[in-house]
Order: sequence, then C-alpha cells, then structure tokens
Amino acid sequence: MSSTELPASSAAAPRAHAVRIAEGECLRSVELPGLTLNVRRRSGAPGGAPALYVHGFGGSSQNWSALMPLLEDVLDGDAVDLPGFGASPPPGDGDHSVAGHARAVVRLLDAEARGPVHLLGNSLGGAVATRVAAVRPDLVRTLTLVSPALPELRVQRAAWPMAMLALPGAARLLARLTGQWTAEQRVRGALALCYGDPGRATDEGLLAAIEEMEHRLRLPYFWDVTARSARGIVEAYTLGGQHNLWRQAERVLAPTLLVYGGRDRLVSYRTARRAAATFRDARLLTLPEAGHVAMMEYPEAVARAVRELIADRDGDGRGDGARS
Repeated sequence: MSSTELPASSAAAPRAHAVRIAEGECLRSVELPGLTLNVRRRSGAPGGAPALYVHGFGGSSQNWSALMPLLEDVLDGDAVDLPGFGASPPPGDGDHSVAGHARAVVRLLDAEARGPVHLLGNSLGGAVATRVAAVRPDLVRTLTLVSPALPELRVQRAAWPMAMLALPGAARLLARLTGQWTAEQRVRGALALCYGDPGRATDEGLLAAIEEMEHRLRLPYFWDVTARSARGIVEAYTLGGQHNLWRQAERVLAPTLLVYGGRDRLVSYRTARRAAATFRDARLLTLPEAGHVAMMEYPEAVARAVRELIADRDGDGRGDGARS
C-alpha cells in the first residue's frame, strides 16, 4: 500500500487534478493490489477520533465537504471516493456491487490501520456502511446513516430510472439520449431529485458539482460504472438470507444514528421506523424539509446529532436532540 498527499496547489496526479479541494482539505491516492482509492482528508484537532465518510450513487467525497468542517474538532475525517466514482478509477475486478464497495472500504481501513472509526454513509454509502459494520464490527465505533439504501417493497417512483439503468443496454441508450445535455443541466437535475429544496444549494457547492460532472463525463468508464453500480444496488435489494441488507442491519453492534428526510424522493420516509426498530442500538433524526442528502442540505442539524452520538458512545452524557 502506498499513499501520496496532494495539497490544494498540486496538479501532479491526473485523476485528482480536476477535483475541487476545499480550504482545509487535501487529497491522497491510496494504492492497493487491484484497487486505487482517492481519499479526501480533513485533519481534525489533535486526538480527534478517526472517521470515514462514504458517499452515495453518482456522488463523491465532495458530498461531505459541508459536514466535515463542522465535526473537525471531534473527528479526524477521511471521505473516500468509492471505486469508479470521484477521482477513484474502477476496481481491477470490475465489481461495483454493494459487497464489492464494502470490501474496498474494509481494505482501506485495514491498510491504514485507522479502525475502529466513526463510519458515516449516505444512500448507497449507507448500504455499504451497514454491510461493513455487520461483517467487521471491530472496524466501527459508531454508524451514521443518511437516507441509507435499504431494500423497500415499494420503491420510490423517482428511483425507477436508476433501477432501469441496470438493464442491459440502458446506460448506452441514456448516454445517446442525453448526449447534448450540459454538465450544469445534469447537476441541476440531480439537485432537483436529491434536495428537498434545491435553493439550499450554495453557489460554491453548485460550481464544485458542475466542475466534477464535467470531469466525470470525460472519463471513458463513466457510463459503464453507472450501469454496473445500478445493477449492484438492484442486486442488493433482491438478495435473501444472511446477505439481505435488513438481516445485516440486525447484526450491527455499533450505536447507530439514522437520518431521514421528509422530502426524500429516492429513499422512502416510511422506512425510517423499520430501520429504527431493526438496528440494535438506534436513534432517529427526522428532518421534514430535507431530501436525500441531509448532510448537504442541513449539515448543522446532522452535525449536532453526530456529536451527540459520539458523546453518548464515549460516556460523556446522554442527550435527546437526535431523537424525533
């Protein structure tokens, strides 16, 4: 394993070159056999507990740039670009399943000996984090899941297009149909889908997302990774037995914070109650006006709940602000 720091002024690595780096962040590339992961780091205060942030489908480590600064006094945080997303190239084995992404996270934590960590995941990243916490409890101190992609009997209508991408040839067809769309049009469409109120997106955040989309569209593997990852999510929704994500959730030992948005068009608000009853040591934060990415829309509220979870886990007193 090798790791190379990339300060904000560096343009040395082609994969990280086009990726925006916020003040206080740096990027590093972690090389593992058959796998290269881009990691966005925000060093916390001395003695801060290690944390790892895992983004959702179509996202990247930038999705955590609003939350990470709010926790840097208590967490020493890394945000990973899952294989094929952000500035991480696809894995050598082509595995973009939830299990494959979970193995990548485990390999990263094992290689850098950072565990146990406070593990945070959104959407697909929430499913990945759930699996990691279930199969490797030694790596997870607490678990925070923002709109986790756990199987639903009635999938949200807005999520159907993502499921359709899993069909053979669908991604190729979509690439042709949307070939004339600009990066800004794509990003604004994603905001309308993922935010409860797209107006809450900052100008800086919008610009960063557009720049990242422009970069991703130039990647030769963009549509292949999109299709394979969509298939991975559909597969995870249909697995039975011990591999079923709800069965995995039952096995999680770490104290768990569940964050759900009342305006989430991709993960149903209805699953919040089931999730709270399934995880052994769970608390629930509901944000009625939030969409699918509460850590981007309402980072202050999510940060307060995470702080309380950490304080309670470390025995510094119990509060009730994270329950609703």
